[in-house]
Amino acid sequence: MKRLCLSLVAAFVAFNLLPPPAMAWISSPATTFATLPAGATPPEGLTVDGSGNVYVTTFGFPASGPSTDPGQLIVFDHAGKLIRQVAIAGASPHLLGLAFHPTTHDLLVIDFGAGKVLTVDPLSGASTVFSDIGGGSGLNALTFDSAGNVYVSDSSTGTIWRTPATGGPATAWLTSPLLTTTGVPPFGANGLAFNRAGTALLIANTGNDAVITVPVSGGVAGIPTVLTYGVNGADGLIVDEHDNIWVVANQGDEVVVLDPTGKAIAKLGDFNGVDKNGAAVGLLFPASLAFNGEYVLVTNLALDLRLFGLPTIDSQWAAQVTRYTVSKINRHLPPIRGN
Repeated sequence: MKRLCLSLVAAFVAFNLLPPPAMAWISSPATTFATLPAGATPPEGLTVDGSGNVYVTTFGFPASGPSTDPGQLIVFDHAGKLIRQVAIAGASPHLLGLAFHPTTHDLLVIDFGAGKVLTVDPLSGASTVFSDIGGGSGLNALTFDSAGNVYVSDSSTGTIWRTPATGGPATAWLTSPLLTTTGVPPFGANGLAFNRAGTALLIANTGNDAVITVPVSGGVAGIPTVLTYGVNGADGLIVDEHDNIWVVANQGDEVVVLDPTGKAIAKLGDFNGVDKNGAAVGLLFPASLAFNGEYVLVTNLALDLRLFGLPTIDSQWAAQVTRYTVSKINRHLPPIRGN
């Protein structure tokens, strides 16, 4: 017995003298916030109003094939209860980013299929054209500066378009090879947001797995540079009160949080299969995100890229999805060791 006790003590001491194991990412789980009505196509755009109501646009590319119906605006309350679903009048089936204008409070919606930005009545779905960019554009996401000017990313041409707060013709504010891609998914400039001081515009480049930073002075764009690579399918992008950059990785099924220098400080959410109702569990081809109280909300686009001849590791899972969801993740970042 004495020998056994000595052996146990020796093993305990040896174990505790070993260097500590490396601390892996602690991923806060993604749970379901809301489920879109039956028959709705995959959600892409996402925004939240001042009352915590959540607005989602549909992209029109379910696994069964492209929709021919006008794109939908779907509204949930702060707890994920469905409030309304309306078709956006005159819109194509393929809608992307949306946001409330900070000064006019109009709801602006990107009609990807028509190359337009629409002003939409969130109650009726009635729409008017805010800006008609057209011309082979691939309009994707939008944001605003402190003066209310509107900035729209163009994933096809590598351009950031700008309009005044009142809309009308858009001007090419920035065009750069850093905003184009030959990668997969085949989207260049995507999510975009200004830092808190308005001195830099951050832009996700999906196909290049990159986040680009553009210095801004007096409303004029400086020379863009790569802040970081390695966000697998960098898609939607928002900035928090600490200037941390939250980027959706649509091919990694996670949200990556970067500090202002581009260092990863959190990786949140993951994919955990498809449930018996045909809904993704966790994140599956997540696309857009927005803060809502204690949570960050994320749309699950669940896009089967084989529709465009591009097989990916999630394609066969996306083909199983028949009910589309918005997920939520606790926005309080888990700790990670080191500096």
